[in-house]
Amino acid sequence: MLTSIPAKQGIRRPLPVSAVLLAIGLCALVVARGGFCEELNSSGSPAAAGGEAAPLDSLPFSGNAELRARLDAPGKIVVVGERLHVGLLRRFYTAHGYQTVWGDHREQAERLAAVILHAADHGLDPGLFHSVAISARGAALPPVERDLLLSDAFLSYADALARGAMPIEERADDEDLVPEAVDAVAVLDAAMADPDPAKVIGALAPSTPEYQSMQRAYAEYRMIAAAEQSGGKRGSAAKAANAEKRARQLAVNLERLRWLPRHMLTDRAVVNAAIAQFQLFRNDRPVFTTRVVVGEQDKQTPEFQSTIDSILFNPPWNIPRSIAQREILPKLAADPGYLTSHHMRYRRNGGIQQEAGPFSALGRLKFEMNDRYDVYLHDTPDKSLFQALARMMSHGCVRVENPRALAALLLGEPEEAIDKRIASGHTARRLLPAAMPIFVVYQTAYVGSDGLIEFRADPYERDEEVWRYLTHAQQFPIVQDSVGSQRKG
Repeated sequence: MLTSIPAKQGIRRPLPVSAVLLAIGLCALVVARGGFCEELNSSGSPAAAGGEAAPLDSLPFSGNAELRARLDAPGKIVVVGERLHVGLLRRFYTAHGYQTVWGDHREQAERLAAVILHAADHGLDPGLFHSVAISARGAALPPVERDLLLSDAFLSYADALARGAMPIEERADDEDLVPEAVDAVAVLDAAMADPDPAKVIGALAPSTPEYQSMQRAYAEYRMIAAAEQSGGKRGSAAKAANAEKRARQLAVNLERLRWLPRHMLTDRAVVNAAIAQFQLFRNDRPVFTTRVVVGEQDKQTPEFQSTIDSILFNPPWNIPRSIAQREILPKLAADPGYLTSHHMRYRRNGGIQQEAGPFSALGRLKFEMNDRYDVYLHDTPDKSLFQALARMMSHGCVRVENPRALAALLLGEPEEAIDKRIASGHTARRLLPAAMPIFVVYQTAYVGSDGLIEFRADPYERDEEVWRYLTHAQQFPIVQDSVGSQRKG
């Protein structure tokens, strides 16, 4: 069971930079005097003239030496104060023989620049993809730096749509959701060769109805905010501020949806820790919804994907050592009979176990999952907790209000059969006919069952941290390393 995840604070961030800057800058860059032709200082790799090909390490280097030197240099790559994505760039230019690319592909650069103009449709600031740097200084940059900046803009936008602008390696330890892998380099090459690059790049974003609904809502709130701000005396500062707040909340939660599979599994279980709710989906429709209790502020339930493989009837509770040391042992020191009165005993390994039964903290049912946090769903004897509006009261695991109904659905049995097994008093495990994928998410804005957008509070105070990765103006200075939070599961 999850035991301790300290909370953390974020910083308030402004709304995205205007995408107009990107259009102006890239147009200037593409048609700059001398164009891109000056960047081509070598031809492609020569083919062997008959016979067997020479070993790669014996062939003379035919790429751009300056470009290779920039990519192979240790540390970060920075162009006009913009930190670039070294790993993506190295892979891209290795595939292109360390040649500069965009001088020979001016039309593709223009088309891809138009694609980036739509970053705001996804709640992303075009400034994340170097719009400010390109518009201000792009045309005057040396050829290699221009090429690097453009490549990084296109690659990083594709990567942001595919797995989020806040990649998993930058997130806190308890934000562990990640979609299937996508090769951004291969996607960019495909987009360059396609007459509709917007379609190729756009396919990287989630295709779920929830994502599309939140996109539309985000656009609507941005329009409301802009109209109220430009209305002068007719506008309302309060309405503009509220619309900006909602737009930002939607942008943050669009980002979280990008951490999920782009094509969501039709049969799945979902726990939304932000609202303490569980839903079971069959054929992409919710068939069961119930309240749950999730982790306290300092023991936050993490975000992750797992599977429910089996159900344990009448489970004993093997108390985690951290809980035993922090909570049980001090009580035992004050009351030598504490273990006996709470149906607990020492195990052979020195741990403490609470016996199975109606008094067990796990109740009568445990939904077993395999995840590195040791988080799972379970019953509880304290049913009054589900009546609270704020249900952040556990050590991190998820307590289910109606576990018998859930067990019946997962096992495909009537509730009477579930009750019979519980009544036997024996601890027994039943494998599910089919393992159920489960996503534990944290959505402070989401699409309700009626199709309307719902907004909720941010009890774990995670929104601000995500928000700062969505706006270029609030990126960390290049002299600093961005370090993910140390919340631990």
